Amino acid sequence: MGHIRSLDLPWGKTEKLVQELAWRDYWQQIWIDKKDEIKTDLKNQQTDVSNHEMPKAIVEANTGIIEVDQAIKELYSTGYMHNHMRMYVAAICCNVAKSHWLVPAKWLYSHLLDGDLASNHLSWQWVAGAFSNKKYVANQENINRFFEDNQKGTFLDVEYSAFENLEIPGVLLETVVPETVLVFPKQEPLALDADKTTLIYNYYNIDPEWQVGEDVQRIFLIEPSFYKENSVNQKCLDFALELTENIKGIQLFIGEFMELTEQISASHLISKEHPTNNHYTGKTEERDWMSSTKGYHSSFFKFWKKCKKEIKW
Repeated sequence: MGHIRSLDLPWGKTEKLVQELAWRDYWQQIWIDKKDEIKTDLKNQQTDVSNHEMPKAIVEANTGIIEVDQAIKELYSTGYMHNHMRMYVAAICCNVAKSHWLVPAKWLYSHLLDGDLASNHLSWQWVAGAFSNKKYVANQENINRFFEDNQKGTFLDVEYSAFENLEIPGVLLETVVPETVLVFPKQEPLALDADKTTLIYNYYNIDPEWQVGEDVQRIFLIEPSFYKENSVNQKCLDFALELTENIKGIQLFIGEFMELTEQISASHLISKEHPTNNHYTGKTEERDWMSSTKGYHSSFFKFWKKCKKEIKW
């Protein structure tokens, strides 16, 4: 936390990057303030909802829109999706297929290696009009322009004025609730010292620099209740486990936090603040933030205006 530095480059060349980092902090601050309310329509009730599932054609990458289908296949293969494409997919699900945003938002989050619940869910709400003043839509021309394609004749190949009265395309009518199957790794025997300072890592904290060099125990905690509530694909958990290999001496504990306190007193446990571990006991350290700007802000640009005051260039 402190002053933001612009990497010794002209502000015009770095503002967009810094702003993207600010968006993450903005979403996180909303999550801290609203807690599990981010899983509900936060500002406005999503209108014109026909189902609480999602289009099967999206799940199967079979919409007929070449760039969208290819991006979904790449998501399954790599765990990544371009930010513009995330908006296109959300717009198709929520504002063309008229699905409520929550199920498709969970689906996307479950496959993203860089998945962040606040950024993901609140962005879906923004597209669906539940956290914005209007719904976001994009037509085929927009997709072609950003992804350098020239496809014609799709259900999105319409003028923007047509979206207001657009019927749900036949290819999007069949809906499903995707399932996520996750297998936890085998629990290996642990060598725990009940009286030693212990750092608790989890899916949202795999910081290899945290108290590096200190004589402490390090535990990566896998709570089944967390993954039941916030489902992720096997690829995502495996990716997180690979990242823990950068932390010397870390041990894996599969179980609930309270089970861990049966082996190590809470007075010896240290974790980093996060909305997903408010039930932790022991000492809590603050996460790193890009600026000192905190709390809920009704719009990103109100938040960004305060952040900019701390930028040095």
